[in-house]
Order: sequence, then structure tokens, then C-alpha cells
Amino acid sequence: MGREESAFEIRNATAYIQDRETFLLSLRTIGQDYGSTIICFDADLMVGRRHAELATRLALRSFLGNASIANSLEMEALLYGSGSRQCSVASLFGIHEGENHSFVCCCPPKNDIWDALRPLMQFNDNDWNDVGPQKQSRLKSLFSISDEELAVAGESRFSDLVLERVALLEVYR
Repeated sequence: MGREESAFEIRNATAYIQDRETFLLSLRTIGQDYGSTIICFDADLMVGRRHAELATRLALRSFLGNASIANSLEMEALLYGSGSRQCSVASLFGIHEGENHSFVCCCPPKNDIWDALRPLMQFNDNDWNDVGPQKQSRLKSLFSISDEELAVAGESRFSDLVLERVALLEVYR
């Protein structure tokens, strides 16, 4: 495992959130108590775990290299996840009120933090790597992937096109 990969751990979780701000405050408090940053990516807007891993890895590199756009690692990771420099777009890739399917990232990883998070979310092994037609349509819009671009790259490369947008955020700084 490389240095960047060992700097975080990602788990799948489901949570029902009644109040977004209260939930985020709870996450920050738990993170501070354990000396870690907790990032929740909306799995319904991600092409899979690789998407969350890439966004986190690039955000860590940017944040630790003093080249970040955002003031927090959480927002920096969401900016990368969204492939956008706009916080309003990036916040869509985080949690929302209602039922959430999330890739939950702990930076740096702390074993005990997962137990502290259990009252807020249920960890699971659900497979959120599948990109069905409805999800693909939404992601095409969010990542500005045209039908022509998808036709040239091929349907099987859709995830790669999204990950390319994530990686290109670094170039557009």
C-alpha cells in the first residue's frame, strides 16, 4: 500500500439524515475527538469507490502541498469528487437530508473512529460501483459528458471519462 493510500480508509455506509448541519457538526466533532477528518461522498453521484479514492488522494496531495482551493480537506475532496471549482456544485457530492448512500472516508484512518460513527450510520458491503442508465444520465449532465464523447470513448469507458474530469481539476487551477 502506497503512502497516499495508507493516509485514508473508505467504507460504505447508509444514513438517514434529518438535519444536514447537525449531522455535519457531529462528524466534525467525532473527527476532532479522534484527530481525523471524515469525508462523506454521495455514492449515488460517484462512479464507484475508485472515484472516492481518486478524489481523496488528489485532495490530500493538494491540501498537504498548500495548493488547495478550499479551506478544509472535506471541501477539497468534494471539489475533486465533483470535478468542479465551485463549492455549490461540490456540496451536491456530499450528504443531503433524507436517505444517504455514502463512501465514508477517514483521513488518517483510525480504527476506533468507525465505532464512534455507528450511531450516525450503518456500515455495509453494498456494491455502489454499478452505473445504470439513470445514474449515467445524471452523471453525464453533472460532468458535461456529451453523447458524442461517450460514443467515441465507448460505453464501457464511462467511468474513465468521469475520473478524467476529476483528475483534470488539478490542471484547471
